[in-house]
Formats: sequence, C-alpha cells, structure tokens
Amino acid sequence: MTETKVAGPAEVWITGIGLATSLGEGLDANWQALEARRVNVDEKTFAPYVVHPFAPVNFDTQIPKKGDQRQMEAWQRIGTYAAGLALDTAGVKGNKEILSRMDMIVAAGGGERDLAVDEAIVSAQAKGNVPPGFLNERLMNDLRPTLFLAQLSNLLAGNIAIVHGVTGTSRTFMGEETAAVDAARIALARIVDGESDIALIGGAQNGERKDLLVLYEFDDFNLKNKFEPVWARSARPGFALGSAGAFLVLESKAHAEARGAKPYARLTNVVGDHARRKEPGQVTASLQALWTQLGVTNENAPVITGAAGAEPATAEERAFLQSHPGHAVRATGTMFGHTMEAQFPIGLALAALSLSRGALFPPNDSTGFEIEMSTPPSQIVVVGTGHWRGEGMALVEAIS
Repeated sequence: MTETKVAGPAEVWITGIGLATSLGEGLDANWQALEARRVNVDEKTFAPYVVHPFAPVNFDTQIPKKGDQRQMEAWQRIGTYAAGLALDTAGVKGNKEILSRMDMIVAAGGGERDLAVDEAIVSAQAKGNVPPGFLNERLMNDLRPTLFLAQLSNLLAGNIAIVHGVTGTSRTFMGEETAAVDAARIALARIVDGESDIALIGGAQNGERKDLLVLYEFDDFNLKNKFEPVWARSARPGFALGSAGAFLVLESKAHAEARGAKPYARLTNVVGDHARRKEPGQVTASLQALWTQLGVTNENAPVITGAAGAEPATAEERAFLQSHPGHAVRATGTMFGHTMEAQFPIGLALAALSLSRGALFPPNDSTGFEIEMSTPPSQIVVVGTGHWRGEGMALVEAIS
C-alpha cells in the first residue's frame, strides 16, 4: 500500500487497542471486569504498600521467542505484549508493508534494578571495612550484561520493533504521566498534518517493584495498609502502583478506509500543560485552561481521569471537576492502580472502547462523586494529571 496523502487536516481514528492490566488481558476481559466493578489489589506482598498486580498472561502468544523474553524485564514484556494486542485489533499484525512505515511513540520510565546485587552491596557497606574500589568491583562482576538492556527506556520501543516489526520512526518520551500525553499529542499532530498515516503509541509499567515503592515513599506518595477508591483517599492520600500495558493504533481516516479498517473512535484533540504548582489552585487553573482549548461541545460529556490519589494534585483536580457538574466521572486509578506512563493511554483506550460500545462503564466509587450515566456518550474527555507535575487532556468522539 502506498502512503495516503490527504488534502487539508486529516481526521484521526483509533483503530487498534491493546490492554494488559491487573484486570486481565484484552478488551473483553477488561470491559467485563469494569462492568462487574472488580478490583484486583494486593495488600500483603509489599505491605504496608498496596499494589494492583499484573494478571497472568501467556507471553508466548505475543513474544514467541524465549530468548526475546529472557532479555526483557517485566515492564518491557508487559509493554511489548500490549503493543502486540493493539496491532492485532487494528488488523495490521504481520503486515510488513504497513509496519515498515508505522510511527511509534512510547512513554517509558527508568529501567529495573537487580535488587539482589543492591542488597548485597548495601549489607556489605553497612558492616564497614569494605576495601577501596569495592562498589565498582561488585557492579562490574555481579550485574548481568542484559540488565543494562532492561534499564534503557528506549528499549521498550526497540523490543516492539524487534518482536513485532514496527520499523518506521521511533520516539521514546520520559516524564511519568505527561510523557504519554505528549506521545498522543505529537502522534495526532503528525497524522493531522499529513506527516504520518499510522502510528503506535502507549506505555507500560511494572508496579510490583520494591525499588519503585522506595522511590515514591521518599515523598510519601504510596497508598498504605488498606485499599480505597481514589476519591475516598483524602484522609489517607496516596496512589497504589499498578502493573499494566496500554497501546493504541492511531490512523488517518483515509488510510484506514483504504485498507478496510473499522474504527473504535475518533481522537480529535490532545492538549498539555505544566502548571508551576508553587501556589494552591494552580493545577485547577491549568485544567480549566486546557478544557477551554479542548473543544468539548457536549455538556454531558463524561470524564475518564487518571487521578492518582496523591495530594494536593487530586484535590485540585477534583475542584476542577466539581466546577463542571453534570459530567459523569470515572477514575481509572481505582480499578487499575496508578500506572504512570500507561495511565493516559488506559484512559484513551477506555474512552474509545466506551464510545464503540455505546455505554460508559459503571462507577466504582464509595463516595458518590462518580455518578451513573445511562445515555450513550458521543464525546469523552480523558484527563491526565501528573502526581507531581504536568497536566493533559484529550477529546475522544464517537464515529456515527
């Protein structure tokens, strides 16, 4: 297939969705869990910290070579697996002609650590009398060479290219939640401007990591002891890390129609900001400014938010949402945990899935802040407020 050139701005469709989360693998499993208001949490393994553990999958179905799996750490396997699911649902898996020019923008965090080596070094140093050069010697001798492949953020994209053959342009963004906002924003802009026909975007996180829990505990971000829905955490704020991968295939309408692809929804706009957050209310003001840029025309458009549960960001986001009454709200952090780089793609995926199925999934909130919505949505707003920096929004619309 030759590249499809369009006159004027291109309409952008979401034609593929890949979800692998704590609730299950694939669109039907995740949707059924949402309808059942099911939450998968572990309060014991990493006590006192609460996590949403990854649901078991057969990685062989998307990463058939055991050698490829062995050189990846968990977050890369999760992401590569979810990317394969997105390509499958888009109907482009194995299509070398399309994959060879498919753009890829991945939101990724830092790589994983070898905890056994870390613990051995810290224990030895705590006992004292370690020889000069001890640290360098241990790092040189004890760390396996493939660990460095697991630590490089851009190797999630590299593994997707190797395993699935996505070999167009490749970009990796870092920056927690807002890295994914930028991934969606730039992919959308490139397709709208005719610089690209089709793109794969998304992110992944392994939330079952002691090193991550330690990192976030330094600023008291972790939810401890007992799980509660996001909006019920004001007295005990914090996020419960979640393991998930979420990827989407974005495609110009003309390109999708030329190959007979069916869309889930239309991605109309993505906007982002970085509030200074030095004074109270700046997150609320930032979100309000983004809302005015977004182009929402339906006064009852529901909102799917990746609100973390961390303060003061979540309280300020709630104040913004309360200033727009009538919009049914759903917090993905309650069901999936906080998945950092995957949080915004999960919101986009659920928005597209809800629009394609003609229904918003039910609330899962003990406070009453989330309300039922019985009418089919025509627009859904996806909000991504970073736990300590960055804000973003997307407008996803139904295709009649």
